[in-house]
Amino acid sequence: MRKFHRKRGPRRSFMRSLAHNLIMKGRTETTETRAKEMRPFVEKLLTIARKQTLAAHRILLSRLPKDAANKLFYDWAPKYKDRSSGQTRIIKMFGSRKRDGVKKAIIEFV
Repeated sequence: MRKFHRKRGPRRSFMRSLAHNLIMKGRTETTETRAKEMRPFVEKLLTIARKQTLAAHRILLSRLPKDAANKLFYDWAPKYKDRSSGQTRIIKMFGSRKRDGVKKAIIEFV
């Protein structure tokens, strides 16, 4: 797991906020390393949501903000009910950020 120059608590919060943005918008433009780290995090949450049980919904509520957990459980999970994996796609963008030269990417739901 990449640490992103953060300790454990802030890193968890950072991943939750990235996942929240992806779930609410459907696609997010971020750096390539953040997208690569976010993909398994979001796909694991989506796998939990696909169970469509009360316990799964409560797990999502403990790991995400309420609005993102509800959208993942009620909107995204039924769409991917039959798909076993590969719910997200990373598209590498041409060019890099001007201030630090980091490669950019778009992560989105398939």
